Amino acid sequence: MARTMKADLEPRKVTEPGKSLATFPNPSPGRDYEIRFECPEFTCLCPMTGQPDFATIRIVYVPDQTCVELKSLKLYLWSYRNEGAFHEAVTNRILDDLVGALKPRRCEVTGDFFVRGGIHTVVVARHPD
Repeated sequence: MARTMKADLEPRKVTEPGKSLATFPNPSPGRDYEIRFECPEFTCLCPMTGQPDFATIRIVYVPDQTCVELKSLKLYLWSYRNEGAFHEAVTNRILDDLVGALKPRRCEVTGDFFVRGGIHTVVVARHPD
């Protein structure tokens, strides 16, 4: 008979998705350097059909005074799972929210969406324009 450890019986705390992006001070504000993130499991809903849309979100930015904290970024991206959004809108909103929180020197967000209806969509939004 298999034994169950007590820890397996205790409920696990689930972190909730949210729209806030936490930051921390840039450790090298005097230097231009890039920070790159790739989220290959991004999901939102098609606002027309309610079907899930899957994408890889790529973020590249040059920080100024602050950097984004990774767990908050993960929870932020996770928050789109149950929201209807056109590819163009969600990519631009992610850029706007990052620029608002970080005020980076430069930022680029790429939404590389899986094929839907035979069309592969890639949306690239940049700051500054």
